[in-house]
Amino acid sequence: MEDRLFRNAMGKFATGVTVITTNRNGNIHGMTANAFMSVSLAPKLVVISVGEKASMLEHIQHSGTFTVNILSAQQQELSMLFAGQIKDKRHVKFGDLQGAPTIEGAIAQVSCEVASTFIEGDHTLFIGRVKNIHIEDGEPLLFFNGQYGALAVGTTLQI
Repeated sequence: MEDRLFRNAMGKFATGVTVITTNRNGNIHGMTANAFMSVSLAPKLVVISVGEKASMLEHIQHSGTFTVNILSAQQQELSMLFAGQIKDKRHVKFGDLQGAPTIEGAIAQVSCEVASTFIEGDHTLFIGRVKNIHIEDGEPLLFFNGQYGALAVGTTLQI
């Protein structure tokens, strides 16, 4: 099976957009990811998937923590910045959730401590034990078929 066919099929699954952040030795690092899901209610667990070539892999392995910042519909530029699609330097103001670095304005911030790690294929799955959560009102930033989108209130996905 060709890689492009697989990627196209996976792109048919609409997802939210997150920026994963971590603090390593006083330096905050982040990356855009849509490979995120909840795993368990008791205990409260989530999972993220990080590619083997991503610099974020080493940062999370070293820090043992990560925060999932679920982006609002107004944060597409931040998503592009942390995905490396915007190359020029930008100043990002980070927030703090009881010691965990967060993206200000995200509609949800979920700080975690790494509970388990699994290497599968060319990615590492980090299962995180949820430590703190902060929620804001707002609409989510969505990703479908290789494009950003947003919910139209009371209707369907608008791309």
